[in-house]
Amino acid sequence: MIYEVREYVPVPGRLGDVVDLFRSVVIPLSRKHRMEITQAGCTTIGDNSFNELVYTMRFSDLAELERKWGAFLADPDWASALATREENGPLYQAIRRRVVDSALFDEMLKDSV
Repeated sequence: MIYEVREYVPVPGRLGDVVDLFRSVVIPLSRKHRMEITQAGCTTIGDNSFNELVYTMRFSDLAELERKWGAFLADPDWASALATREENGPLYQAIRRRVVDSALFDEMLKDSV
């Protein structure tokens, strides 16, 4: 199992737009493309506190991640929704992502129980 952590830092004043896009478009399209969101929230302590949306998705492997993200990004509903929300300028000042492989720690945790 792998987890992808995605961090979206909006342009100042646009957090509400980013949260709305996530709620009204990203979540439904993720379901449509069978992508599992395991956690979502806004940073309250640390860098970008109160101006960052972070969410985590779970995939069986990198091939599944790439296949599903490819379908999501090619979906015309995504392109349309993003373009509409960026008509008055970009939403994001930074987007970061990382992929975490939990296999080693899954075994460690299983042995410690």
